[in-house]
Amino acid sequence: QVHLVESGGGLVQTGASLRLSCAASGPPLSEYALAWFRQAPGKDREFVAAISRNGGSTTYADSVKGRFTISRDNSKNTLYLRMNSLKPEDTAVYTCAARWTTSSGVYFLGGNQYPYWGQGTQVTVSS
Repeated sequence: QVHLVESGGGLVQTGASLRLSCAASGPPLSEYALAWFRQAPGKDREFVAAISRNGGSTTYADSVKGRFTISRDNSKNTLYLRMNSLKPEDTAVYTCAARWTTSSGVYFLGGNQYPYWGQGTQVTVSS
């Protein structure tokens, strides 16, 4: 089974940037579609961004489109999320997720489609 560990979260001011990382061990990440989710206090978990096995296809939630960039380096077994122009409403625990797939160019949007999850990293954006 793939094991995922997030890092890179922290406390920043509005407008700042952060890069989150999700390091994987176990099976090669090249066989997995990946995604980032987040959950703010008192709110449901929501989709943030997803990326296909080969990195060729990505998609984003409307709330982060144009500000966040998801990427991956399969040679390093690592998933990234670059977050720019951060807002207080971005405050949440960010978690990476993985789903094994035979399709190189597809991604998945639902949390229930991902069997493997990291523990999350806290991002707090102050005004």
